[in-house]
Amino acid sequence: MSHFSPRIRRALPTALAVACLLWVVSGSARAHEQYVVDGEQDVSVSEFLSAVLSDPVSVALLAGGAVSVGLVIVGYLFVQPFDADITAFRLAMREYAEYVPWLLRISIGIPLIGAGFSGYFISPAVGVELRLVQVFLGFMLLFGLATRVVAVATFAVYAIGAVIYPDLLLQLEVAAGSAVIALIGSGKPSADHVLYRLSEARGTVYGRVDFVHDWARKQQDKFRHLEHYAPTVGRIGLGLGFIFLGVSEKMLSPGLGMEVVDHYDLTSVIPVSPELWVFGAGISEIALGTLLILGAFTRASAMTAIFMFTLTLFALPDDPVLAHVGLYGLASMLIITGSGPYAVDRQITTVLNDWKHQFQARNTAD
Repeated sequence: MSHFSPRIRRALPTALAVACLLWVVSGSARAHEQYVVDGEQDVSVSEFLSAVLSDPVSVALLAGGAVSVGLVIVGYLFVQPFDADITAFRLAMREYAEYVPWLLRISIGIPLIGAGFSGYFISPAVGVELRLVQVFLGFMLLFGLATRVVAVATFAVYAIGAVIYPDLLLQLEVAAGSAVIALIGSGKPSADHVLYRLSEARGTVYGRVDFVHDWARKQQDKFRHLEHYAPTVGRIGLGLGFIFLGVSEKMLSPGLGMEVVDHYDLTSVIPVSPELWVFGAGISEIALGTLLILGAFTRASAMTAIFMFTLTLFALPDDPVLAHVGLYGLASMLIITGSGPYAVDRQITTVLNDWKHQFQARNTAD
């Protein structure tokens, strides 16, 4: 690392921050478009792609942005100016691991309750009342009572609903969050934890009448090894959600995205064509989703996702807040847990360590 000048070392983190900010701003139009506009502009996919790819300025901006972000990432990996900070952050996140089940139960339970009382089915795009089911599942998740069974039931309700109402795919985080909760259980604080303690304590009346405790404990022991895969399930679910939004609401429905750009006058924020706005937002979502699925720079990707959600809520005031709570929950979980198994992050860490050893050996030899 000694062959980098001090000026370059100081400039690379700044360049990385600027590049990420531009990428995120272009993706702030990523909101669930069907929630905030009623119609869409009459433009075909071929016309949309032609307008972007036949414009030299648009192509130059897209290519230049991609190359710049790639170079900044590579430079950052070589310099690693925040190595000590990242290590300290990871250690701090370990202290929050025990709260992940509670975090997810809240982030999935509250939107279910809100959907039930608001008169829609999981997604604001599906105006079907299913109040009792959703409110029941939501409150059970919040209380943490029969958590794994309720999580599986929530997943099943979502899956059946998605077959009937494909628009539910806009809320893939509900399926991913339910699956993760089914893997890791209720945690604490939860009703399950309290009842478990009562059942284990000597001389309690509840312990004498609890007929499910032994069975539940055996089931937990049987599936405990699967808890290790919770971050993997979470990031794949969140990543698929981003890719679905980028493809379905941007690339395949450009008229919908362009209507959002026009409705909020987003071209006054970044003065580019509406087509480039929509294309850039779609590419950003697809790229971020791909990074999450691969488990590459997982914590940074999750932080970027949270920043995008927050920016969207301020930029698009009509976007329902409840539609994003599950996304916040999954992204927050990944910031705490990291990528989990089957992630590129592990290979990146190995490569970085090899680079460090090579540079140290070379500097020592010099």
